[in-house]
Amino acid sequence: MSSGGPIPQSGTYGKPRARISNGDAQAQRAENAQAPKIPHLLKRISGLFAPHKTALIVTVVLVLIGAGLSVIPPLLTQRAFDDGLFPPGGRPDMPVLLGLVGLMIVVFVTNSLLGVWQTWLTATVGNRVMGALRVRLFTHLQAMELSFFTHTRTGVIQSRLQNDVGGVASVLTNTISSVLGNTVNVIAAFVAMLLLNWQLTVVALVLMPIMVIAQRRVGQVRARIAAKTQESLSEMTAITQETLSVSGILLSKSLTRQNTEITRYAAENDNQVRLQVSQQMSGQWFFALVNIFLSSIPAIVYLVAGWLVLDGATDVTAGTIVAFTTVQARLMFPLLGLMRVALDLQTSTALFSRIFEYLDLKPVIVDRADAKTVAEAGTAELGRVEFDHVTFAYPDAAEESRPTLDDVSFAIEPGQYAAFVGPSGAGKTTVSYLVPRLYEASTGSVRFAGADVRDLQQQSLVKHIGIVSQETYLFHATIAENLRYAKPNATDAELEAAARAANIHNTIVSFPERYGTVVGERGYRLSGGEKQRIAIARVLLKDPEVLVLDEATSALDVISERIVQAALDDAARGRTTIAIAHRLSTVVGADVIFVVDGGRIVESGTHSELIAADGTYARLYEQQVEGTAVGG
Repeated sequence: MSSGGPIPQSGTYGKPRARISNGDAQAQRAENAQAPKIPHLLKRISGLFAPHKTALIVTVVLVLIGAGLSVIPPLLTQRAFDDGLFPPGGRPDMPVLLGLVGLMIVVFVTNSLLGVWQTWLTATVGNRVMGALRVRLFTHLQAMELSFFTHTRTGVIQSRLQNDVGGVASVLTNTISSVLGNTVNVIAAFVAMLLLNWQLTVVALVLMPIMVIAQRRVGQVRARIAAKTQESLSEMTAITQETLSVSGILLSKSLTRQNTEITRYAAENDNQVRLQVSQQMSGQWFFALVNIFLSSIPAIVYLVAGWLVLDGATDVTAGTIVAFTTVQARLMFPLLGLMRVALDLQTSTALFSRIFEYLDLKPVIVDRADAKTVAEAGTAELGRVEFDHVTFAYPDAAEESRPTLDDVSFAIEPGQYAAFVGPSGAGKTTVSYLVPRLYEASTGSVRFAGADVRDLQQQSLVKHIGIVSQETYLFHATIAENLRYAKPNATDAELEAAARAANIHNTIVSFPERYGTVVGERGYRLSGGEKQRIAIARVLLKDPEVLVLDEATSALDVISERIVQAALDDAARGRTTIAIAHRLSTVVGADVIFVVDGGRIVESGTHSELIAADGTYARLYEQQVEGTAVGG
């Protein structure tokens, strides 16, 4: 852009925060306070599952059935020992034992089948919710204004879409069944233990409060580490996107800075490794203690049962002890599962906050509720562009700095070729941003076809405007696919007509794959002139009433410039054309030339009129002619 004040090196959106050592607790608390605070976060997370109520209800039913069935095996185990293996008569009762064992197998098979069905349901719901969340975030980002993307590193945006949404995948796919299943299983096991022997139940559960407190502390630590881990992933993604793109690799190779980039990436990778290890180890001591405790309970139960039998305080049988320890062992896994889910939920809160932070961003430029299409607004002046006392300053510009455009007024009639020239930073390119409402005027109004652009639907407005910029962007796809980006249903004949009009058809058919030629990332398999002419053909396929040329030939050599300029001249015929020009030789034939300096239009007229006026334009033209002569 021509002007707009300094742009921070790190975007104001999604800016990576400083990393603080674990030893500085006070600084760490201050750092945590800077994390995004999202109101009603849990309610919003649960709202993600609203479209899947039926599947969730079925899942709940399956979980309840499975939990109920899980209570039966311990009770059957007790009967198998007391009535089948060691009945009062002393000899095993095989018919009873066979019936009990068969019933246990039926319960196990049924529970396993229900578990498979339950897993399929939760995996389907979780992944659909995650996919919908990713698409929702991508859709929201598409609606953001241009300034959001000029202030945010592409890698940071990619990290929100990939790392953050992917980071909550396990929570979305496993949380429902895990929370419900483990909760019901813990309750069922607890009930079964009480039914078997309440004294042994008290012994087994006496240390549970200590584990809950320890779990909460571990969860807080892991949540902080998770937030730092995602910030580090964002930084790594940004470095990768910047340095491994074609432009980035060309820059690093041309300046021999590969080692610098390797060092930068390796340093962030080391930080990521450290954080990943910390995240995985943060709860391991806690879970190790829990495992030791729960694994020791059977031995303690045996000891306590022995004391109770000796004291005559209970009539506990061998079957009761075996059944009780079986239930206690089955209690351990759902209990650990619940604790791990609690930790995962705490850890994922930071990720959900980052996702909703982006979803809560409000686009600065939005259609009004009563916005009309260009056709509804009337097309009597279609192609007319007018600035009425427009003043504009970029959002990040300092308050004391001068505006990029200052009280600018002009009118371009339908079919007229208008050029904007002036020194670098004068505000020329900003004019091309305001016409399609990529930015919005601070004061004054921009009119298209007689209507204020703020009263028009932006998509309808942009449909009538074609833009060819200096930095041509082509996708890593075929020439035909790049052309059809402007008109997806274009026929081959329309592609060829647009390519001929842009003076690129003969070049395309000289390639072995013709229109099926893959252009490479950003079109790097083509020359600058070829890329630019394909971009012109793409705009011609759109067939807009207004054509905006933003220094479309300034990066080309003289021969390519002449070829592309000829294509541009052909493309401009019959259209309103706004040309932002650095080389004045390309606009000498313009119907009107506006000279911009310091954000104001200081002169306007034809080439001959401005030369005769001997003002700013004449001096610029003389400097360029002399520069060309010296260069020649």
